[in-house]
Amino acid sequence: MSDPNVQDFQPPPPPPLPTVEQTKGPRPTKLRPIAIGFFVLGLLLAGAGIPGLLPGGVGTGAAFACWGILLFALSFIPLPQPKGDEEPPMSGIQKVMGIFFEPTRVFRNLRVHPYWLAAFLVVGTANVIYSAAFITRLTPEVIVDFTMRKLEESPIKPPPEAMEKAKADGLQQAKQPIQRVQTAAKSFVGLFVFVAFYSVLCFLGVLAFGGRINFWQAFAATLYAFLPVVVITKLLSLVILFIKPPEDIHPILGAETLVTDNLGVLFTPAEHPALFVLGASIGVLSFYGLWLRARGLANAGTKVSSSAAWGVAVTLMVLGLIFGMIFATLFSSFLS
Repeated sequence: MSDPNVQDFQPPPPPPLPTVEQTKGPRPTKLRPIAIGFFVLGLLLAGAGIPGLLPGGVGTGAAFACWGILLFALSFIPLPQPKGDEEPPMSGIQKVMGIFFEPTRVFRNLRVHPYWLAAFLVVGTANVIYSAAFITRLTPEVIVDFTMRKLEESPIKPPPEAMEKAKADGLQQAKQPIQRVQTAAKSFVGLFVFVAFYSVLCFLGVLAFGGRINFWQAFAATLYAFLPVVVITKLLSLVILFIKPPEDIHPILGAETLVTDNLGVLFTPAEHPALFVLGASIGVLSFYGLWLRARGLANAGTKVSSSAAWGVAVTLMVLGLIFGMIFATLFSSFLS
C-alpha cells in the first residue's frame, strides 16, 4: 500500500517559448533619415536636370532616389539579436586595418556588430580614385572613341544618329567636372546595390545549406571580404597605370584592373572570350577573395559551418563566372 502522505511528483512546467518580438533584434532605424535625405536629394537633382540646369542630373537624381527607397526598405530588416555578453564593437579603422592581418577576428566582431560604413567608404573611394586616374591617363577621347567603334561591331549596334548622340554625351560626361562628380557619386550607388544583391544571394545560399545568417551580417561580411582585394588591386593598377604606356592599355579591360596575376594572359580575349574569362578567374587575388568570402560567411554568420560557407562562396563564384563567359561571348568585340 502506498503512503497517503507522499505526494505525487510534479515536474516543473517548461519555460515559455520566446515570442517573435523577443527573437528579433532591433531595426536599423538610423538609416531612415539618411534614406529620406537621399530620396529628396534625388528629386532635387532630377528636377534640376529636366530643364537642363544640371547636365546629367536626371540620371543621378534617379539613382539617388532609388538608393533612398532601397535604404529605407532595408531599414526594416532587423539586426542580429544581442545576447548581452558580446565583445565591444571594433572601430572602423581597426576593422579596415585588421581585415588584412586578422580577418577572422574582424568577421567574428561583425557577427554581433555588423557595421559596414567604413568598408563601404574605402571600397567606393578606391574605385573612384582609380577610375579618375584611368580616364585622365588615357584621355576621354581615346576611351569614348574606342567604345563607339566596338559598339558598331557589336550585335546591338544602334542607328547612326543615336551613335553620334551617345558619343557626344559620353565625351561630355567624361570631360565636364560636374558630370565626373556625378559619375563618382553614382558609383557609390552601384556599389551599394551590388553588395545588397550579393548579400541576399549569400543569405539564401546559407539557408539552402542549412545555416543561419542575418542579412546585415552577410552585408557587412561581403563588404569587408571585398575590401582587401579591391584595395590591393587598385593600388597595383595605379602603379602600372603610370608606368605602362597609355597606348598599351586596353580602354575597357583596363578600366577595372591592370593586374595580371591570373591565367587570363594565356588567352586572346577577342579570339577566346569565354576561356579568357575562365582563365582570369584563376589567380592569386581571385582565390584570396574567395577565401575571404567563405571565411566571412563562416565567422560572421549566426550559425554557418565551414562547408556551408565554402559551398555558398564557390556556388556564387561559379554563377558569376557563367554569366561572365556568356556576356564575353556575346560582346567579344569589346575585348579586342
